[in-house]
Formats: sequence, C-alpha cells, structure tokens
Amino acid sequence: MATIARIIEQPSDAPVSGGYRVDISRGQNISRVSSEWFSRPDDERYLSLTDLHASVRRRADQATTRIVESRSVRVEARSEDPELLTLIAPGDDTPIAPTNWSFGQLASLVGAPASYLRTLPAALAGINMQHGLLSHRGEQVKLLQTDDGRTELRAVTGPDYGRYLNSQPVSPTAH
Repeated sequence: MATIARIIEQPSDAPVSGGYRVDISRGQNISRVSSEWFSRPDDERYLSLTDLHASVRRRADQATTRIVESRSVRVEARSEDPELLTLIAPGDDTPIAPTNWSFGQLASLVGAPASYLRTLPAALAGINMQHGLLSHRGEQVKLLQTDDGRTELRAVTGPDYGRYLNSQPVSPTAH
C-alpha cells in the first residue's frame, strides 16, 4: 500500500483538482509518517507546503505572549469535562488548554514528571500541578497562546525566550 511518505507527483504549474498520483516505484515507505498524518484532525493535514505555511502563519498572527508570575497561574479540572485540564492566567478568566508540549514544559518547571501526570485523572493531575506551582520558587514565565476557535497554551518559556515561528522553515521565501 502506498503511503504519504512516497514521492508524490503532480504538475507544478497546474492547480490540484483531484487526487494525487503516487509513483510507488520511487522513494521509500516510511509508514510512521503516514500513520501520524492520518491520525491528525482534518484541520492539521496538509497536502502542500503552501497549505502548511498558510496555516502556521495564520496561527502565528493570532498568537499572543505575556509574561506572568508562575505562582499566579491557576490549574483547573472542570466537573463538566473531567478529562480536560485547563489553566487560568492572571488577568484573564478564559480557560487555556495546554498542548502536550506546553503541559510538559509546565511540569518540568515545577519538577514533576509529565509522563506520570498524564496517566492521572485530570483533577488529580491538576491538584499536583497546582501544588507544584505554588510550592516551587516563583519565577516569571512567558506564555504563548493561540486562539483559533479554542484557546491553547502552546509554550511556557523563560521571559527572554526568542520565538522562531513554525512558518519560517516552510516559508516559500526562506533560503
């Protein structure tokens, strides 16, 4: 069976109007790439670098950063969705859903093993994370969040961290 990792041929000057033709005699079969692509939600599957660039550029344009005191971040597990853990940043009551990456960064900040916290029910993981935030030495952290229908915490870094946008490596003008 052909996978997305095989070389995909299409005329470079013609718009895509149907499916791609796959030449299975070229390239190599890396099934992990294919399975990861198929396991993504529809809005995270890209058929071209142009589509990928437009999506990550749009997300970057909608992203905001702010610097907060780590102890002032509240962790919540809501009763209406017991599997969902959210964060509340100071000055904003909008719940922020951490991504897998930002959850790991926050866990690292408080010295908790993220892999273990992920095995716990959200309420218990939230209690542990909140305890860690309150009991560790407070420090300033930069929160990167996006809002394209759902407010997500994409990164938790130091206050002086410089951002390299995801859109830069796939930019058509990058050299």
